[in-house]
Amino acid sequence: MEDEPLDDWAARREQRRPTPGERRAIPLGEQSERGSHVDPAAPRGVQEWDGHQWIPAGVAGDLAAAAGQTGKGAAPRAERVPLPKFSKLPPMPQPWQPTEPFRRPDPPRP
Repeated sequence: MEDEPLDDWAARREQRRPTPGERRAIPLGEQSERGSHVDPAAPRGVQEWDGHQWIPAGVAGDLAAAAGQTGKGAAPRAERVPLPKFSKLPPMPQPWQPTEPFRRPDPPRP
C-alpha cells in the first residue's frame, strides 16, 4: 500500500469541508439525526459553518422554508468533491491452465 503525501491529503480534505458561510438545515426535536425527508412538515434549525463548527443561524417552519434559507442544496458542495478514480483496477488474471499435460489412459487390451 502506498502512502499518500500529507499535502495531498490535506488538499482533498479541504475540498470536502464546507466553505465558511455555508448553511444546512437539521430537523428539530429529539431525533435530529434522522434524514430530512422523513418528516418534511417538522420545523428545522438552520446552521451556518463558521470555518470551525456549525453555529445556529435561525429556525425554519418546514423543509421547504429551510431549503429557501440554506440555498440551492448540496449540488455546489458536491461539485467540489472529486469522484474516485476507477482506473487503478488490477489486471485481469489469466485463465487457469493445468501445470502438466493431461493424457487419456489407453483403453484396456483384451
